[in-house]
Amino acid sequence: MADGTNGSNEPEDHQEFEDDEQDAGPCGREPEASDSLKVFGAILKAFRKRAGLSQTEFAPMVRYSVQMVASIEQGRRFPPADYVEQSEEILDAFGALDAGAKHLTRRRGLAQWFRQWAVLEEEAISLYTYENRLIPGLLQSEPYALTLFRNQLPPLGDDKIEEQWAARAERQRLLTDRPNTAFSFIVEEQVLLRGTGGPEVTRGQLDRLLEVARYRNVELQIMPLVRENHAGLDGPIRLLETPQNQWFAYCEGQESGQFISESKVVSMLQMRYARMRSQALSLEDSVGLLKRMRGAL
Repeated sequence: MADGTNGSNEPEDHQEFEDDEQDAGPCGREPEASDSLKVFGAILKAFRKRAGLSQTEFAPMVRYSVQMVASIEQGRRFPPADYVEQSEEILDAFGALDAGAKHLTRRRGLAQWFRQWAVLEEEAISLYTYENRLIPGLLQSEPYALTLFRNQLPPLGDDKIEEQWAARAERQRLLTDRPNTAFSFIVEEQVLLRGTGGPEVTRGQLDRLLEVARYRNVELQIMPLVRENHAGLDGPIRLLETPQNQWFAYCEGQESGQFISESKVVSMLQMRYARMRSQALSLEDSVGLLKRMRGAL
């Protein structure tokens, strides 16, 4: 039953809530469950049933919705840290849940089509990103990212928004956890002029960009609003180099992403990106522009 009850308001242990809401992808689609999440969910479910609790009874104890409990047990959502801690204590799980959570995939809250790229991203020695629609995820401030999530259609619930931000914040650790990885970002000036989220959010986002621009392993360039020659008019580009010195590319649309391994296409995108690096403002000039924009708000 949709609410996990039997009609008399008494929970039935043998019935499980089926969460059919959409989730986690850029356009609201839910990513497929990974094997590690499915295994963790099955273990959690077994401990819950051992404790004689239905999902409806268990949900308020961990202070999450029944939908969230169901999705975690089905391996469709990554369990937040406080959820794991509370479950461990409530279910007296002998440390099994804490230990299991440490081995879960890090790609929580990521759309299925992005996961292959995310795997390579974690080990890349070079990562290049050109974006003309929004601030790249690795550079987004929390208020800016939350603005994007809250404006998604169909709308996302609060739990899903928190989950997506957790995934994005975890990815952002790459900038500091991998100091030997070379990051290059080219962002269109128009993205900053849009004022996403309003002046306060924009100020915070500019502060975030200025902070990241100081990292030794990051090169941030702004493509000026007026540029007669522009090699990136075909859209956003992502490129990465693996530890084996292989190059791959990734391009994302509304509801899908294209992983590119064909060397001719990757080479073409590298050529375009290299040209854009010469067309965009230098790092120093980009920082100067960001500071002027920040001062004008």
